[in-house]
Amino acid sequence: MRFVIAFLISLFSFAAFAQQVPPPALAAKAWVLVDHATGQVLAQKDEDARIEPASLTKLMTAYLTFSALKAGTLTPEQTVPVSEKAWRMEGSRMFIQPLKPVTVQELIRGVIVQSGNDACVALAELIAGSEEAFAALMNREAKRLGLTNTHFTNATGLPDPQLYTTARDLAMLASAIVRDFPEYYGLYSMKEYTYNGITQPNRNRLLFLDPTVDGMKTGHTSTAGYCLVSTAQRSSRRLISVVLGTSSDTVRAQESLKLLNFGFQFYDTVKLYAADEALSQFRVWKGKANEVGAGFTGDFVLSLPKGMAEKVQPTLESRQPLVAPLQKGQQIGTLKLSLDGKPFGEYPVVALQDVPVAGFFGRLWDAIVMWIKSL
Repeated sequence: MRFVIAFLISLFSFAAFAQQVPPPALAAKAWVLVDHATGQVLAQKDEDARIEPASLTKLMTAYLTFSALKAGTLTPEQTVPVSEKAWRMEGSRMFIQPLKPVTVQELIRGVIVQSGNDACVALAELIAGSEEAFAALMNREAKRLGLTNTHFTNATGLPDPQLYTTARDLAMLASAIVRDFPEYYGLYSMKEYTYNGITQPNRNRLLFLDPTVDGMKTGHTSTAGYCLVSTAQRSSRRLISVVLGTSSDTVRAQESLKLLNFGFQFYDTVKLYAADEALSQFRVWKGKANEVGAGFTGDFVLSLPKGMAEKVQPTLESRQPLVAPLQKGQQIGTLKLSLDGKPFGEYPVVALQDVPVAGFFGRLWDAIVMWIKSL
């Protein structure tokens, strides 16, 4: 949900800043730049246009594999049978063989570093029994993650008329991998991997050009063009870039770096309020307490144009009347922010404590007061 809210309010922040420093124009069909900590979009073009994801599909293949490892249904050292279908896969491969043992951890590296279609099918068959059943799991997980304009038909990204996604959805998926699987995310920074005596380099050129880039995935078909999802961390900030439909491997790397540099140069990630910090105390009726703290259960951070943090003006509105019982985390108000006099965004404010119902006489007294106030 935080991604949905952030993507919506980011339109205000982008509009407010675009007049000062417009984002770069890229030689690509579509792109989006997202702040990982906030989910806010810092720059975009056709971010909701349906595109062919090519091997970017493998981000979801990896996500489901990581999920299975975390759940304990797979182990890294587990030996995986190689079917004839997996062995005969076309396109990029890690060159697994039916009679040669291969483990889950080797297949994961084959997916991430070597972009092996054979490795994807082997993992899909291991997890779901067939690639078709695995695609159903991919779509179920896409729905859970809020990828509203994505549909999978295979684990590899090989062309299919019903296989599609968007730049926005890919950014959300990439961010989910970083957030949900930090123990595995480091694999995306591997520059090469050797299996079966064959060493293949990571196709993500940014790993070799910028030391702050530590992932994530390339994709290419003749119809999709050259695509790249990349992420970089500089100091404590992490940005995610999605660049789709460029003309070459070199161009997708150059344009992705251009987009990342823009975000780091012209935006800051600012913590406005700490977790469980009460922005205000709201009146509560018919409760054991007469007031409840209003704030956020996690740190409230925003992407803001550099130097603009001091120009943010908050307005806090309470949902009234607030009648007990209230539960911690329940929305009880809205924080409205303006930036340099222009609307920036609206954010739900929640109760920081539980407020149980008062006794009979307490409820009766508040009921009388509320009735009088309504006259």
